[in-house]
Amino acid sequence: MTLNFSPFLEQQQQNSWQRFSEQHAHACNELTPEQLNVFKQAITLSDFILESALKAPELVIEVFKAPSKGELPNYKKYLSEKLSSCTDEAQLHRALRRFRLQQMVKIALDDLIFNISLDSSLARLSSLADELILASLEWLTDFCQQKWGTPTNAQGEQQMLLVYGMGKLGGKELNFSSDIDLIFTYPDSGETQGCRRSIDNQLFFTRLAQKLIASLHQVTCDGFVYRVDMRLRPFGDSGPLVLTFSAMEDYYQDQGRDWERYAMLKARVIGDSSYHSQLSAMLRPFVYRRYIDFSVIDSLRRMKMMIAQEVRRKQLINNIKLGAGGIREIEFIVQVFQLIRGGRVKELQQRSLLTVLPKLVDSGEINETNKQVLENAYRFLRRVENIIQALADKQTQTLPDNALDQQRILAVLAIDTWPEFLTVLAKHMNAVHQEFDLLIGIDSPNHQAADEHWVILWHSRWSDEESITWLAQEDVTWDSDKVWQTLHEFREDISKRSIGNRGRQVLDKLIPLLLCRLQKNEMAEQVLARVLQVFSKVVTRTAYLELLFENEGALKQLMHLCQASSWVTDYIAKYPILLDELIDPKLLHNPPQLSSYALELRERMLRIPEEDLEAQMEALRQFKQSQQLRIAAAEIADVLPVAKISDHLTALAEAILTEVINLSWQHISERFGVPTTCLDGTNEKGFGVIAYGKTGGVELGYSSDLDLVFVHHSDVTENTTGRSDGSKVVPASQFYMKLAQRIMHIFNTRMNSGILYELDMRLRPSGNSGLLVVHLNTFEQYQHDDAWTWEHQALVRARMIFGNDQLRQQFLDIRQDVLSQPRDFTELKNDIVTMREKMRNHLDKSNTTHFDIKQGQGGLVDIEFLAQFLVLAHANKHHELMRFCDNLRIFETLLTLGLLEEVEQQQLSDMYQKLRAQGHQAMMQNAGQIIAKEALTGPGVIEKIWQKYLID
Repeated sequence: MTLNFSPFLEQQQQNSWQRFSEQHAHACNELTPEQLNVFKQAITLSDFILESALKAPELVIEVFKAPSKGELPNYKKYLSEKLSSCTDEAQLHRALRRFRLQQMVKIALDDLIFNISLDSSLARLSSLADELILASLEWLTDFCQQKWGTPTNAQGEQQMLLVYGMGKLGGKELNFSSDIDLIFTYPDSGETQGCRRSIDNQLFFTRLAQKLIASLHQVTCDGFVYRVDMRLRPFGDSGPLVLTFSAMEDYYQDQGRDWERYAMLKARVIGDSSYHSQLSAMLRPFVYRRYIDFSVIDSLRRMKMMIAQEVRRKQLINNIKLGAGGIREIEFIVQVFQLIRGGRVKELQQRSLLTVLPKLVDSGEINETNKQVLENAYRFLRRVENIIQALADKQTQTLPDNALDQQRILAVLAIDTWPEFLTVLAKHMNAVHQEFDLLIGIDSPNHQAADEHWVILWHSRWSDEESITWLAQEDVTWDSDKVWQTLHEFREDISKRSIGNRGRQVLDKLIPLLLCRLQKNEMAEQVLARVLQVFSKVVTRTAYLELLFENEGALKQLMHLCQASSWVTDYIAKYPILLDELIDPKLLHNPPQLSSYALELRERMLRIPEEDLEAQMEALRQFKQSQQLRIAAAEIADVLPVAKISDHLTALAEAILTEVINLSWQHISERFGVPTTCLDGTNEKGFGVIAYGKTGGVELGYSSDLDLVFVHHSDVTENTTGRSDGSKVVPASQFYMKLAQRIMHIFNTRMNSGILYELDMRLRPSGNSGLLVVHLNTFEQYQHDDAWTWEHQALVRARMIFGNDQLRQQFLDIRQDVLSQPRDFTELKNDIVTMREKMRNHLDKSNTTHFDIKQGQGGLVDIEFLAQFLVLAHANKHHELMRFCDNLRIFETLLTLGLLEEVEQQQLSDMYQKLRAQGHQAMMQNAGQIIAKEALTGPGVIEKIWQKYLID
């Protein structure tokens, strides 16, 4: 078959053939003249085919020897033969990728040259994906069972991993270069059998799922198979990778949302098993309601608006999927009827759009004319989509803007000119959009036009006096001089910067909108300056400006946060990626449970390749930043009281620390093995982290350092296990030193997103001159024999935040033993008073008018020293004093024991909370820890208590 090539494409054919023949001159010798002609046309039309032929000529040339028959190939049989000789995962990955390459070349060839039907093309693409997933799953299941046993339930029945294909894969409508949306599930809980050490089914299937994702998603020298997206699973990125049937059912019954009903319309369990009908029956009531469900229209309209915003954010134009009248709108039209009527009209409970369309006519939802408009447009748009993607195997639905790709599309579609093609395309998309508007309604405008008064001002080039007068004309509460000065300086600054025409257009709409919002704000001058500070950081990134203009909630939320806190303003300006968090203000006003930080972080990290340390470090920093913003927003909205802020910030830090330790352990153990005592599972890592100061006392602030000490309790005479690849065996003590260094590296390395936390290790035995990680026995010996009084004071606020139960108990025993040793009262008083005076002389920034919240006389440190003195002085007789690490509960215990008077306990607790709250508020406004003396009452009371217990 010969397509009609323009002179431009004929020249391209010569270039492509010359490039191929120079590298593989004899590869085409076995092709007939007709086959060679087809080959030349194919490498002209598709860079993907050309690059594949250059990379693997032995695979690609084979495709051109076999004539196209149009039937669905037996992918399962071919794959079985290819994978039968694989002995490890590397071979599996290579076999899958080479098979995928060859078959995709075949599909591209038939699409571009032989004009096979859309139905045939979609069927092939979907069937190929199914069989690649199933073949990999089958091989990996056997591989995992050999390592960890066979997963079974309580009745001893073998369990299996089932894979839901979502979206176009579920509907068997996969496009040429689509990613695949998957959900993993398995029937019942239980554990594996048949191996030396059983593991939980959840762990087995999580490992299997991770390996399956890697087999498809990971990029190797042979490329990849499919981009895998797991975000449609229950709880999204923060949810477990795999769920049992019952957990799936509970989630969708209790928490399933409208968009998940929409997603589940096409959900299909890939392959075949006895569980398929059970799963379908379980989820059908969630997707298809028995009553007519008109509420879903509003939900779908909101989804459509979100998609439109995303198109604008990513600056997508000429998009045949997401644009007005595109593929997505056709899908909406069909699927809204399925959701509304599908519960009663069972014929609509289909996954394929082209199957459902005639059913809609039969059931009277649309007429034959509507159906014909939608079907014709769908077939044309999907055909164009496949052609665009087959050009370079890229997931795009945007029309090309270069002449070569435009000529290629015209040749395949047999259309003469690009304007003619655009006319045909516009006819289809306009017709679809009319149908969409009739059903779901025209998109609500994102904003009414901003008040012309502010548009005129922004575009004016008036004198300062004229501009200030103009600012004061409206009913405003602001200081017009200050507002104009801020606005003028911002305008002058951006006039010197390269922000592009599109960016300027958005800014020209965004600034007047901002002024409209501010004219009734009592803090307008301050809010404007802070918001413009953020704008100045993102002004060259048009997508962020568009996000704020198109999403009213995001701009409102930004203004609210900037008004409440200059620290939050600086934080967002420093890390603009946090602007994405503003899209859904509900998230910002709904902080996670304390226990969920670790789960959210673990799930996010599972998406990152294990070997990509840089990406892991970046993800950790972005997670911390986004969660701190959520906590700050919850505080500003009064969802979280100040007393709870530190609980959340400490829980976040502990979750991040645990993740960093696990990452570091994985990297170090891959090189050196693990200490032999860690192999039995009872000792786990044999590594512990002791937290001091604010971390130990659960009193972290937004900018707090982490005061930590690393310990281990492995046998110092043992070595690591070594690795089968010949890596070096090292002593256990050296292993833990390398582990500690890796932990420090992950925390302290300065990246684009800053450092993770500042780690302060000076409280370890012998301080900065001591080892980075010590044996717990060494720690104990140091505390008994060499530690100064101030180090015992620090131990009052210490707790172990990472370590196994044995290690934690050993630390508790050491802490209690050290704190409860008898002490001479006079000597103890002298040590503490001397240390406090030394600190005050070096650190106190108080003066005649201002008070240092932390170091001032009667400030936070005095209160903490009082608590520590009373614990050290009385713990020998009152072991209850060693139970808590935080000052407030220490004071309560002292009161209970009669060691403090009730009025003293009340004064100490009240003053401590008041000072912490004022310090926190000052930090939120970047005001440091210094406040005006007239704003504070109470330090004198603390001085009297200090005098009573430590001086008199």
